[in-house]
Amino acid sequence: MRYLIWIDRINLLLGRTVSFAVWIGAALLVFEVISRYAFGQPTIWAHGYTQRIFACYFILVGAYTLLKSGHVRVDVFLVNRGPRGRALLDALNYAFLLIWCLALTYEGWNFFQEALLWNEKDDSALAHPLWPVKLCLVVAAGLISLQALAGLIRSLAATANPALAQPGGLANEP
Repeated sequence: MRYLIWIDRINLLLGRTVSFAVWIGAALLVFEVISRYAFGQPTIWAHGYTQRIFACYFILVGAYTLLKSGHVRVDVFLVNRGPRGRALLDALNYAFLLIWCLALTYEGWNFFQEALLWNEKDDSALAHPLWPVKLCLVVAAGLISLQALAGLIRSLAATANPALAQPGGLANEP
């Protein structure tokens, strides 16, 4: 179970670190607005960099959000279930998420390789390379896959022993 804690800690650290990207993106937007409206000197780079910062932030914080149970859930099927039933349905959800994330990681890797190989650039005036954002997609999908695997293991353990789903049990995340 040491591996589960290791996965949690990586995603916790990355989520907390990446959360500061919001402030960097916001500062760039404020700079652009002031530059444009106060000085009449808009930049050609701020919009593109802001898009990339927020795109990387949005996808890299996904595993942290999963760790903290921050994703939207439809609890219609969970309301009248006991701990074992909830754990079983959670295991099913984590299994589907894991399959989807592994496919996303695989395809994202192909997108990243093509962008790097062909030196793919966006259509802005500065022609920014697209591979950094595509690499963020691969890393994020891989980390969500790991967090989904940890959740699946915890849910299966809680299915076998519902006491593990209680506070202080294996199913708790940091």
